[in-house]
Amino acid sequence: MRLGAIEAGGTKFVCGIGTEDGTVLERTSFPTTTPEETMAQVYDFFADQGVEAIGAGFFGPIDPVIGSPTYGSITTTPKPHWSNFNVVNALKERFDVPVGFDTDVNGAALGEYTLGAAQGLDSCLYITIGTGVGAGAVVGGKLVHGLSHPEMGHILVRRHPEDRYEGTCPYHKDCLEGLAAGPSLGKRWGVAGAELTPDHPAWDMEAYYLAQALMNYVLILSPQRIIMGGGVMKQPQLFPLIRTKLQELLNGYVPHPSLNDGIDQYIVPPQLTDNAGLCGALMLGKLAAKG
Repeated sequence: MRLGAIEAGGTKFVCGIGTEDGTVLERTSFPTTTPEETMAQVYDFFADQGVEAIGAGFFGPIDPVIGSPTYGSITTTPKPHWSNFNVVNALKERFDVPVGFDTDVNGAALGEYTLGAAQGLDSCLYITIGTGVGAGAVVGGKLVHGLSHPEMGHILVRRHPEDRYEGTCPYHKDCLEGLAAGPSLGKRWGVAGAELTPDHPAWDMEAYYLAQALMNYVLILSPQRIIMGGGVMKQPQLFPLIRTKLQELLNGYVPHPSLNDGIDQYIVPPQLTDNAGLCGALMLGKLAAKG
């Protein structure tokens, strides 16, 4: 089956052509501007490609609930011009094929569950820490939805005792995203995170916030593996810091080997590396094609 895939972030779109086993045959990327400009490039890329379905993982918030009056739309996004834009309708008007639609992080979670670091498991959680913070989850082999989709980047965490930064989130200021996303590193420390040395105190503070978030996810969802991606997590020194702090926070309360001696295999980077979102979008397309 020949599938189209869209990984739509607030900064750039990545589009690809692939197969149902997750093989990416062709890909392109371009900046996220207005819906008119950006979607025109999407249409041009898929034109005459003969795709049998399209999977779209989008920045949010979105409405992924089939049957809802606003299903397929981006909703209250801070990204200018995109609020209330209906992605599914736009794609179906141009291409007469099934369209799978979800958040970019749910798509990445599905990609890692099907093809990557969580293969063979029953559940996993994928969290990205970059321009924003978002997470998607697979539980019982299915993506988690409810009233809408998970917004795990906006949970509240305890403030680090030495942190005086107010937070970047336009809605909550000092939620997890407001304190731990890439922009907060730059504004708190005066330089981009990529310019900070591996032993800079910024990373201990970052791990302090991210470990709290993982504790909440472990206690609520109990995922069998946690996959951490995004630009901030390309700092390899973060993984051991987060693992140690999570163990300290849990304090033995969940007596499972994965949270003790096996924690190095429990909290891991994406096996699909930068293809997690695109491969996940292929899987969304595959699910849509199979109904």
